[in-house]
Amino acid sequence: MGSLSIWHWALVILVVVLLFGRGKVSDLMGDVAKGIKSFKKGLAEDDAPVASADPKPIQQQTAVKSETEKAQS
Repeated sequence: MGSLSIWHWALVILVVVLLFGRGKVSDLMGDVAKGIKSFKKGLAEDDAPVASADPKPIQQQTAVKSETEKAQS
């Protein structure tokens, strides 16, 4: 009772085809394929670096003057 045999799967597929028809099942599979392709394309676009403006370097300023700077002023 744990696993389904080939006859169970054949019956399930037959019922699905009878309920939805061959055309709708193939359309559904085509839509699934398009979804997978667009998902992969989206992942590939995320990996591409985003073109942005070059950041300006930050100039560090020290708040405390060193002993030599104090002596010079």
